Amino acid sequence: MARFRPEAPQLRTVQEVCGGVFGAGRCRVVVAQRVYHDGQDWTVYSAAPVRTFDVAPGLVAGLAAGSALVTAAVAYGARRSVRRALTPVKAISAELDEINTSELGRRVPVPAGRGEIYDLAQSVNYTLDRLEETFEQQRRFTSDASHELRSPITAIRAQVEDALLAPEETDVREIGEAVLRSIDRLQAIAADLLTLTRLDAGAPCEREPLDLGRLVADELGHRRAVHTMVPRLPPGVTVRGDRIRLGRLITNLLDNADRHAASSVSLEVRRDESPDGDPRFLSGTAVLEVLDDGTGIPGDQRERVFQRFTRLDTARSRGAGGAGLGLPIARQIAESHGGSLTIIDSPRGARFLLRLPLSREP
Repeated sequence: MARFRPEAPQLRTVQEVCGGVFGAGRCRVVVAQRVYHDGQDWTVYSAAPVRTFDVAPGLVAGLAAGSALVTAAVAYGARRSVRRALTPVKAISAELDEINTSELGRRVPVPAGRGEIYDLAQSVNYTLDRLEETFEQQRRFTSDASHELRSPITAIRAQVEDALLAPEETDVREIGEAVLRSIDRLQAIAADLLTLTRLDAGAPCEREPLDLGRLVADELGHRRAVHTMVPRLPPGVTVRGDRIRLGRLITNLLDNADRHAASSVSLEVRRDESPDGDPRFLSGTAVLEVLDDGTGIPGDQRERVFQRFTRLDTARSRGAGGAGLGLPIARQIAESHGGSLTIIDSPRGARFLLRLPLSREP
């Protein structure tokens, strides 16, 4: 029947054997099993017919055709489902292609059902809201800046034209001083605009430990005040910041207070506790309080004065005030140093409160 045997250590092996005792063209599955009997090893063989998988050709063809039809149906259904799901995305893309700087008020369609596409549309519209707000601020800023720059340029032109029309009646010194005043105003506006640009861009600055009282005293020593300055500037209140920018902040506060004071301006530097557990002031707070004895600022106008190019009705004369950039610059410098600049209640005048994180460095 067969001559193969299980190889040690196997006890059983299976092979297909054709011909021989089974006849020509016939095959059997032969199992060789090794057994131990009467002290001898024996190999026992057993055989079984080889059974082939016999399937009707028509059934095979039917199964193949059915499988092809099912696959095609599933692919078609999946394609329609994907196209239907992506229809809102195409609508969002088409709307975004139509939006430009002159039509920033348009928004992408939001699908009715909630899901990933809904969240995407909401996110896109939120981004468009912020973009529209930024462009609108940029337009207002450009318009206001152009208006402020035009005023001194117009004044210079008028003064020069008057001098050319009547040279015999023109006092060169007088016209020169008038033109210089307009140029000074033009230069101040340009400097403010440049400062705002750098602050908006987040330009890096050098940080060093600074004595806030000494910094205020230095700024007082460099200015010619119109009104009496009453400083209380104890030493040892240290902050960490940029000397030039903090000096600019203090100068803007002093300019504003001196401009609107009736007779005097009080300055006080002190340490304070963290306001309401604010995480910005965990190490303590360095406070600069600037109080003038002028008419003050109404409560509903206190935030408005920190908007760019804003002048209240009591200070709209360009001869008495600046371009409305000093206080916005001061607040932006304070915030870039991790602090705040606000206006608080006072019996008389305006009280500006600058808070900066107290530095632990000496």
